[in-house]
Amino acid sequence: MAVPVAVLDCDLLLYGRGHRTLDRFKLEDVTDEYLVSTYGFPRQFIYYLVDLLGASLSRPTQRSRAISPETQILAALGFYTSGSFQTRMGDAIGISQASMSRCVANVTEALVERAPQFIHFPEDEAAVQSLKDDFYGLAGMPGVLGVVDCTHVAIKAPNAEDLSYVNRKGLHSLNCLMVCDARGVLLNAETHWPGSLPDCTVLQQAALTSQFESELRKDGWLLGDSSFFLQTWLMTPLHFPETPAEYRYNMAHSATHNVIERTFRTIRSRFRCLDGSKGTLQYSPEKSSHIILACCVLHNISLEHGLDVWSSPATGHLEQPEEDYEQMESMDSEACRIRQELLLTHFS
Repeated sequence: MAVPVAVLDCDLLLYGRGHRTLDRFKLEDVTDEYLVSTYGFPRQFIYYLVDLLGASLSRPTQRSRAISPETQILAALGFYTSGSFQTRMGDAIGISQASMSRCVANVTEALVERAPQFIHFPEDEAAVQSLKDDFYGLAGMPGVLGVVDCTHVAIKAPNAEDLSYVNRKGLHSLNCLMVCDARGVLLNAETHWPGSLPDCTVLQQAALTSQFESELRKDGWLLGDSSFFLQTWLMTPLHFPETPAEYRYNMAHSATHNVIERTFRTIRSRFRCLDGSKGTLQYSPEKSSHIILACCVLHNISLEHGLDVWSSPATGHLEQPEEDYEQMESMDSEACRIRQELLLTHFS
């Protein structure tokens, strides 16, 4: 039986023979401008990723070892930042669309493995205090350890029977819960929640809630918008402010919480595979969740390398259903007491 030439070519690219690697593309042969325009990042950042992920991408057990780690990383960055396999970088690095898909899977897995290394809350006392100081400098809101919100990323329909990923706008999506600091660095990212779940339910079931309730952080709190319930560790805005202190509190809360909206916009502009401009992520919910998390890891690494979180203009649009804010008022008397004490102490 004849085997199609395209399949043979793909197999050679993916599996190779012995330890052969593909070296059709050299980073040193092109300019930084070309790398940024085609792959979204400059040379030194790409070199860092090669050092960071090289061992994982060169494992003898991996089927794609014929493709060098450098080439795999370029292929993945090209997809993350463009949202498409149909780009000129496929020809530039000399691999097929099928091989690029395998590279994206390998790099995504390697980045997800390192998520705890790059996405976490600070632990030492000095770093926690610095976190609160940075937030206080934004709008005078004290004790803030992070701002939290959810955003939806469109995915293909898993199957006709599964309605759990259909959001309130009738689209299939993942509802992603994230927390960031005052610079836009992600401190927490849970990217696997089905789009049908409202934000408050996602937070109730999230590992983030278990973390804050078990540790019972009394030295600060997160800020969340009106789609969440007020908690002792989560300050939300007042629905019907009446006094000057309440208005000042709401204004400081809004100005501080806006950081995560700006962070969402920046992530979408950097990683066009998430912004919907090239269509939905054409993967299962699990694989789509991993791609989103991989982009979150890259977002934080880029900030470590001085690639300013606010430098990119907003592009594209992520579908994000509006929440029923009127039903989110808390009945937690202790949480209400803490918010009232905050109002009296800092905004009266």
